[in-house]
Amino acid sequence: MTNLSNYIEQGQTIGIIGGGQLGQMLAFDAKQAGMKVIVLDPDETCPTGQACDKQIVAAYDDIAAIEKLAELADVLTYEFENVDLNALEDVADKVSIPQGTELLRITKDRLREKTFLKEHGLKVAPFRSVATETDLKQALAAIGYPSVLKTCQGGYDGKAQVVLRTEADYAQAQELLQKGQCILEGWVAFEKECSVMVGRNLLGQVTVFPVSENIHRNQILHESIVPARISTTLQEQAQKMAVTIAKGLNLCGILGVELFVGQDGQLYVNELAPRPHNSGHYSIEACDFSQFAIHNRAICNWPLPQVKLLKPVVMVNVLGQHLESSRQLIKQKPAWHFHDYGKAESRVDRKMGHITILTDDLEATLAEIKATKIWDKE
Repeated sequence: MTNLSNYIEQGQTIGIIGGGQLGQMLAFDAKQAGMKVIVLDPDETCPTGQACDKQIVAAYDDIAAIEKLAELADVLTYEFENVDLNALEDVADKVSIPQGTELLRITKDRLREKTFLKEHGLKVAPFRSVATETDLKQALAAIGYPSVLKTCQGGYDGKAQVVLRTEADYAQAQELLQKGQCILEGWVAFEKECSVMVGRNLLGQVTVFPVSENIHRNQILHESIVPARISTTLQEQAQKMAVTIAKGLNLCGILGVELFVGQDGQLYVNELAPRPHNSGHYSIEACDFSQFAIHNRAICNWPLPQVKLLKPVVMVNVLGQHLESSRQLIKQKPAWHFHDYGKAESRVDRKMGHITILTDDLEATLAEIKATKIWDKE
């Protein structure tokens, strides 16, 4: 093996910016692998803080706190996109940041992201930049209804966007435009939503996960089904697209690629997530290496394995409204894997945990989940 100048050994320290459940699961894997973990998060009760060696309680844009994190860590990573790029660049000479800042610069801005994808020959919905009402009118004239107006930065789980089905939705779009630069995207008539996780290290080694079929409710992920119920050809195509994106981004770490399976039989890239992704949680139990293990291996410049799916699986999210009822299932479902993120406050639509079910019969397992009636509480 060559080019191991950025190799992070067991016993060294991973610093994580962001203390949510993604950071927590990164910390679980890192501790198992013999690493130390420090997290920066303003909430002293955050999920990651419960699983790591040390927490710096400070705002994400607190330069002094990020400098302290950089001094204490051997390698720095993040669990969400909205990281302060200036703060990261400020400490780049003090600590290894293998993901760099260009990955964030592209993926935290929807217009830059869509432009990158189009330039790399990947199919995306038609899109236009929208900064003014004049831009909006011109974009609508070009793209038409239905379409989706989104802020270029921020927003998750369907937030900070407006679906324009008819002219009656125009007023809502005007309101969203007041929040800043937007992008108008054409509506993709899709049959399924899918995603695929891909990992790459500084040596250029790439590993790709099986394709997940994702069911959303109220624009929040409800279930992930693996393998996705699409043709083998489409699965292979989705994985190849993910590898193309990883190489194009010069990726280091894990990346989530969200896709539409169009009614025309084509795959469209919807969004990229430069971090572990909710739809990849199934990999903890169902794969020989989880998305969190691959991310940590990649940023530590360890060699990457080719990931294998050990068994078909369904992952179902536990939101605030499902929490108490799902806890009662522990007494009834000995083969289900229950994950609780340890969040201090439960709220409707807040992700509080997830359940993973390994199965020999996907349809029977989906029916079993439905029969509990817990997820009818929306």
